[in-house]
Amino acid sequence: MLLVPYIGKRCAIRNRNRRRAPIGGGAVYSLSITRGDGGADGGSAVEHSASVVVIGAGIVGCSAAEHLTGLGWRDVVVLDQGPLFEAGGSTSHAPGLVFQTNPSKTMTELAAYGVKRYSGLDVDGEPCFYPVGSIEVAATPERLKDLKRKHGIATSWGVESGLLSPTECAEKSPLLDKDRIYGGLYVPSDGLAKGVRVSEAMAREARGRGAKFYGETEVTGVEVRNGRVRAVETSRGRIETENILSCAGMWGPRVGRMAGAFVPLLTPMQHQYAWTTPVPGLEADSEESDHVILRHQDHSMYFRQEGERYGIGSYRHRSMPVSPEKIGGYEAGETMPSLMPFTPEDFEGPWEESRRLMPALRETQIERGINGLFSFTPDGGSLLGESREARGFWMAEAVWVTHAAGAARMIAEWMTDGAPSIDPSAVDVHRFDEFQRSPSYVLARSSQSFQEVYDIIHPQQPMEEPRPLRTSPFYIRQKELGAYFLEASGWERPQWYGANDSLLAEYEVPEMEEWAGRYWSPIVGAEHLAARERVALFDMASLKKAEVTGPGALRFLQKLNTNQLDRPVGSVTYTLMLDGKAGVRSDITVARLAEDHFQLGLNGPRDIEWMGRHLPDDGSVRVRDISGGTCCVGVWGPYARELVQELSPDDLSNEAFGFFKARRIHVGEVPVVALRVSYVGELGWELYASADLGLRLWDLLYRAGRPLGLIPAGRGAFNGLRLEKGYRSWGADMTTEHDPYEAGLGFAVKPDKGDFVGREALLRRRQEGPRRRLSCLLLDDPNVVVMGGEPVYADGAPVGYVTSAAYGYSIGQSIAYAWLPPALSEEGQKVEVEYFGERHGATVAGEPLFDPAMKRMRG
Repeated sequence: MLLVPYIGKRCAIRNRNRRRAPIGGGAVYSLSITRGDGGADGGSAVEHSASVVVIGAGIVGCSAAEHLTGLGWRDVVVLDQGPLFEAGGSTSHAPGLVFQTNPSKTMTELAAYGVKRYSGLDVDGEPCFYPVGSIEVAATPERLKDLKRKHGIATSWGVESGLLSPTECAEKSPLLDKDRIYGGLYVPSDGLAKGVRVSEAMAREARGRGAKFYGETEVTGVEVRNGRVRAVETSRGRIETENILSCAGMWGPRVGRMAGAFVPLLTPMQHQYAWTTPVPGLEADSEESDHVILRHQDHSMYFRQEGERYGIGSYRHRSMPVSPEKIGGYEAGETMPSLMPFTPEDFEGPWEESRRLMPALRETQIERGINGLFSFTPDGGSLLGESREARGFWMAEAVWVTHAAGAARMIAEWMTDGAPSIDPSAVDVHRFDEFQRSPSYVLARSSQSFQEVYDIIHPQQPMEEPRPLRTSPFYIRQKELGAYFLEASGWERPQWYGANDSLLAEYEVPEMEEWAGRYWSPIVGAEHLAARERVALFDMASLKKAEVTGPGALRFLQKLNTNQLDRPVGSVTYTLMLDGKAGVRSDITVARLAEDHFQLGLNGPRDIEWMGRHLPDDGSVRVRDISGGTCCVGVWGPYARELVQELSPDDLSNEAFGFFKARRIHVGEVPVVALRVSYVGELGWELYASADLGLRLWDLLYRAGRPLGLIPAGRGAFNGLRLEKGYRSWGADMTTEHDPYEAGLGFAVKPDKGDFVGREALLRRRQEGPRRRLSCLLLDDPNVVVMGGEPVYADGAPVGYVTSAAYGYSIGQSIAYAWLPPALSEEGQKVEVEYFGERHGATVAGEPLFDPAMKRMRG
């Protein structure tokens, strides 16, 4: 039975039956309205100036103020339209469950920092965090298997966890029916954070360092002059400042628009949370929970004890997005702005499942419920960074309680030092392309992110809608050839081609186990081997491409890159862009097509934004993203020269067109920029053409290549080929948390060429020596193929984690790259890789594994 919905009054709430309210609510409430200045500092007027104005006094804004002041910022002002510190945003109603384990290393590290930080906070003796632990239960064999994988991920990212039997789960969660589950994953350091209390505790520390907090203060405008923030207008007056940090959550897009900054990448979604009537046998005289928090991910639900009641959260309902424009301010209505009316019909299924999983709940009813608003983004990640439209406008949006303290530290370090200590790529607001910023895309993908919160997501699993979005000129031919497409940055990218099924009669390809075998076909192995023996076409359209031109182009690129780019026209250079702390921000290729014209192969939109941020003011350099108007096909294999030479009047001999060189040539009627480089370790070229001529280029190559045994090859083959050659993939094998020497990329660094971003920090890092090394592993059992993210053990203890992995069909062995301590990175060292709870022996190998003399590419 579902009772009358509870919406939640806009007020402070106190429990009739005890001194304080339970964590996140629960029980019966009397209402006492807190008005006045909401705990604001000072009188009716705000400060006239500030070094930084933080907008939003929820858990993110208060934590950011504490971290900024801790890093030396003074004159910090924090504003909120609601009263301090229950200001009406998501923090005010969030249930406060802190689950650390996440497929993203960055998100796990942010959460782990939050546990550490929250555990040391209190308000007048009242703790801000309760380390009750968490259990994720498996109601299906498939989920139990996935929990073994998640246990490995937790170990890789440094979070202690353990797998429990059904009986052990019930011992920690006494209401649980052990006969309905197969087991669980236990994380003892997970727990419950009191979001409002954390906000107040952080604010007190920030105030102790001089920060000022103003509640019931509306931001009415932002002044931007010459592309930079200059002031904030508020209902209490004007504050001159050159730095704004928006932590406004679901109001973030509206605040951003005041500054002309683009922030509509988040979509507030309604999420259901309900409280039961008292559960027989539970004590009511204590705030903290004795029971672990519980996740029932097969039904997209979670549970937590709240005194004598249980709180139940559900994602198992339709997506209910709310436009940021329709969310009122604190004074807009009788309810807290972040609360929507409870919809009992959406909770009927979850309530039935709750009583099946926890039979004791059959003796209770739903006392009240809320539809609380939380922010979702197209990929489920937070939005951190500085606006490109308005310098000095920073944001930390779509951040949940779990990651709030970690995100606050990250943004504070970013604002202070120019780079955070944790890799920010997963949360950088600039990780999205322009089409991904469209309202229809944001809504569609954010809705899917909501639906998939608790799904078992394979590392290669693509989003399903809206598709197709970006297609290369080759797409029509690829469909005719039976391509199986996965999606990457909106691009439809062939993984393999059904037309190559006949190759399986020529090549023996080992099978994959179920997990590694998803989004895989034995055709992948056949394409891999055929590319080594013949010639293959690879669609490289998803590669981000840019032109850098102008009289200052060389000087500009030299400043941003580690390698020597002052080379003759026609040179191609592999180089790195570092952040100020010597972390690898990106690896790129630079082709010098003319004295002041360079073509770049990049890793994504963050690279474009980074270059744009460093452009000189004199207009001597122009950066243009040419990805949409340009296509690229990789032509690689022993017969690549024979194929392209047949179609081109230009001399493509090794003497005339050497390795790592670039030239403009013709392929039939198609003018192309040809780069003699190879990411698969074979002879050949990347051929770049304008998109309008791309189909003609493909057709010419395909027809001319058939007598040579040419095949189209997909990304599956591409990945195995590049790992056999030891080629790194930025974002998987290295990030800003690693320096070039650790990543095995010291050859791309030329410190003697002059100054570049990160040079001084890099010289210090080189002198200190490697903290770890990226190492090549060969698994002892060639039938075991891992996916990435698995923990690596030595002497029974975790010592590192896998980055990239694939089967090396040319060498007949399973390959994994992993970060290891220096002492374990030497060739011949023995380690173990844990995969779904089982450990498999592996040996550190020298690299590259295939063609170490590089004869095939240079032939």
